[in-house]
Amino acid sequence: MTRKTTASAFVSKSFVAAGLAAAVLASAAPAHAAGGGPEIPRIGWSFDGLTGQFDRAQLQRGFQVYQNVCSACHGLERLSWRNLVQPGGPEFPEEAVKALAKDWPNKIPDGPNDAGEMFERDALLSDRILGPYKNEKAARAAQNGAYPPDLSLIARARNPEYKGSALGHGPHMLKDILTGYQAGGEDYLYALLTGYTDVPSYVREENGHLKLVGAEGAGDKPVEQCASVTPGEDGKPDVCNALADGMNYNAAFPGHQIAMPAILADGAVDYPKDANGVALVPATLDQHARDVAAFLAWAADPHLNQRKATGWQALLFLLVTTVLLFLGKKRIWSRIEH
Repeated sequence: MTRKTTASAFVSKSFVAAGLAAAVLASAAPAHAAGGGPEIPRIGWSFDGLTGQFDRAQLQRGFQVYQNVCSACHGLERLSWRNLVQPGGPEFPEEAVKALAKDWPNKIPDGPNDAGEMFERDALLSDRILGPYKNEKAARAAQNGAYPPDLSLIARARNPEYKGSALGHGPHMLKDILTGYQAGGEDYLYALLTGYTDVPSYVREENGHLKLVGAEGAGDKPVEQCASVTPGEDGKPDVCNALADGMNYNAAFPGHQIAMPAILADGAVDYPKDANGVALVPATLDQHARDVAAFLAWAADPHLNQRKATGWQALLFLLVTTVLLFLGKKRIWSRIEH
């Protein structure tokens, strides 16, 4: 009787603790949802979901975009040249990667030599893919104070903000878990690279609120160019946050002011062509953004293909083991009379 009572009390306390945890999460959700970040749409990827895999041709194009555009400011210092050869990635020919690493403009610091001096050498397959700057201060000096981050883990370091209600946050997370959605960083990168537009125009109404000028135009009212608008409190007029000097407007970036300019455009990278000289995929801004975002997703998780394949093998093994254990249990306990 005492054991049953104790067990019942333990279960009750467990449910109370779970309820308190759910309440804490629910109370934290509104603050997360009210962060003011822009809405990031989901666009779908070949590697998304429970069974998705990287597309080798897309990864090769994505590296081409990185090499021709992004590498001027950003490195991939957590990625080695040999990773570009290994299965599950771009799978470039080894000799081609060796030649590319040797000709890469960012040399590898090494030493000391026999004279006790440090020197620089060509990269080997075992070396990291370095960026153009030797340290953060050099990068900021070259970029007018802005620091271009390393892109190795950028697809995992960035993620869209949840925009729904507090009550819908739990079901939203559960849906992502059940569907295996983990492409938030890639969706954000794609939205960022394609989100460069002109600074929006607003007109100020009589009550002090700023109204976005649409197709109807501003009429005879003066126009204000605002990167973002801060609503006025206690009846005060809205505040127009103008685009700062040296910054660029981006619809997907929080605050909409970003130091990085629009680096991609239609035809920015010359994609491979077939025997007739026709590009295998269109060299458009949309395609460039998709390809480099997919490549950066692979850079952050180079073993995704193998991990998912191993996961399904493990699930199949556990399923077969469960069936065998059940049959074994039935066979053993069937001899015992009730």
